[in-house]
Amino acid sequence: MVDSIADMITRIRNASAVGKNEVVLPMSKVKFAVAKILEEEGWVGKTEVVKGNSSKDKKDGGYIFDQLKIVLRYKKSGRPAISCLKRVSKPGLRVYAKKDRLPRVLNNLGIAIISTPQGIMTNKEARKKGIGGEVLCEIY
Repeated sequence: MVDSIADMITRIRNASAVGKNEVVLPMSKVKFAVAKILEEEGWVGKTEVVKGNSSKDKKDGGYIFDQLKIVLRYKKSGRPAISCLKRVSKPGLRVYAKKDRLPRVLNNLGIAIISTPQGIMTNKEARKKGIGGEVLCEIY
């Protein structure tokens, strides 16, 4: 798999489209940081790391590597809290934004997740800190 963030976004989008309660995907630090931002901003319910078994025996349904479990949120009407989740910067076309050109998503009702030299953060935090970076995705 080349683009793990796009895989994560697609899994979240597909699970929310069919009404799943949670999404389980392979763990990485970048995916965990993106999921934590989604949790802090209120787009998903809970994010946690499920530790993998070190045993080689897979008869008990275990797995070796750590997993990232994201609990999805839904509105009272049953519709997903996330109406649109899309990848902006892709491996074939990287999208960067300077500090004065950070994106505004849906007139600041949504968020953009930016990878900066100081870590992964939202476009609002990056604007406050006065730094730019790679625009990973947009959520609204």
